[in-house]
Amino acid sequence: MTKGDLEKRLDFLREASRLKDILRRTYTHGGQTESTAEHTWALCLLVMTFADQLEGIDLLKLLKICILHDLGEAIHGDVPAISAHASANKAAQEREDLLTIMAPLPDELQEEFLALWDEYENAASPEARLAKAFDKIETISQHNAGLNPDDFDHTFNLTYGRKYTDATELTRRIRDILDEETRRNMIRSRNMVAG
Repeated sequence: MTKGDLEKRLDFLREASRLKDILRRTYTHGGQTESTAEHTWALCLLVMTFADQLEGIDLLKLLKICILHDLGEAIHGDVPAISAHASANKAAQEREDLLTIMAPLPDELQEEFLALWDEYENAASPEARLAKAFDKIETISQHNAGLNPDDFDHTFNLTYGRKYTDATELTRRIRDILDEETRRNMIRSRNMVAG
């Protein structure tokens, strides 16, 4: 590998690291706005925590999908899941941005990364569907654990991504626990408003 090839890969990594600056509409335990990079890290840790329960799944492929799933947001940012205006254009824009970010990479890596991203976007494999389920689970978990603004709508959690989280027994059971947490948070929020 030439010095120029190494530099191109480093250029890609610098562009990808912009995810550290992309803020979501999700809050940490301390009330800070979560970055997309933090979400991606938490998603990968979540997958690793339950890896021993994922029979018949290519774990490396699943983790690659998780790492890449929001990479296109590094240019135009995150469209919050809770937003009513999240549209089909979001996926097209993210794909276009992903291609831009990957431009310095060799063709083989670009093809691999894009194929994994497309697989995720289309939920085209067991790994992609699990990535979608765990992505929703991580978001809901953070909504429950974070120090949210007073007007945060916890009811969103109860329907968000259910199509994916109900697809396996494991993700359904995790979701049941998170739904219980959401309901407790809803009661707590109502009591604070009434209080």
